[in-house]
Amino acid sequence: MPWRASVLTLYPDMFPGPLGTTLAGRALENGIWSLEAVHIRDFAEGKHRNVDDTPAGGGAGMVLRPDVVARAIDHVTAEGDTRPRILLSPRGKPLTQEKVHQLKDAGGVILLCGRFEGVDQRVIDGRELEEISIGDYILSGGELGAMVLMDAVVRLLPGVMGKVASGEEESFESGLLEYPHYTRPTVWEGREIPEILTSGHHGNIAKWRQQQAIELTKDRRPDLYEAWKSRD
Repeated sequence: MPWRASVLTLYPDMFPGPLGTTLAGRALENGIWSLEAVHIRDFAEGKHRNVDDTPAGGGAGMVLRPDVVARAIDHVTAEGDTRPRILLSPRGKPLTQEKVHQLKDAGGVILLCGRFEGVDQRVIDGRELEEISIGDYILSGGELGAMVLMDAVVRLLPGVMGKVASGEEESFESGLLEYPHYTRPTVWEGREIPEILTSGHHGNIAKWRQQQAIELTKDRRPDLYEAWKSRD
């Protein structure tokens, strides 16, 4: 059975978007994963099919209504469906590679793309939505975050990437950022490939790459470096 993604959005035409190209697109065509983009407005009622309303207690902006969102979630959730339900939100927990692996093994995911000022807390609680953020910044909505999350997961699915080792050595997989890469020409604009990489001594190359990864992580992401050190 393919890994199944259901995306609840006010802009279903945004999907598959970039996910319809390259690795993810080929995997989609080959049935390794499936994607359904569901229009939240289809579950609104009344003449104007309103999906949002003013925030209780006052304030700027609008809030997605719990009744409308709940009907959309229930529509894509079949009996026995255990897929995680995720709200893309700037106040959510950061998306990590560890979480990506968990979602890969979950059989799929239901993604709610937030808009406006947010989503009524009652549907977040009532439908047990896990809030996830892709970074400490604000986007116009959750659609791009949903694409980021799906791309991160899909590339790990069996049969998507050509070489398993290529994924195992990437940033975050070991707890460290990835080491620098080089390729031909050997000399470019006076800059040479580090001599050790052309030495043919694989043991020394592995040690060099490990040290480079450590130094990069220590410099650019001291939080990751400290977490990596604490593993010992």
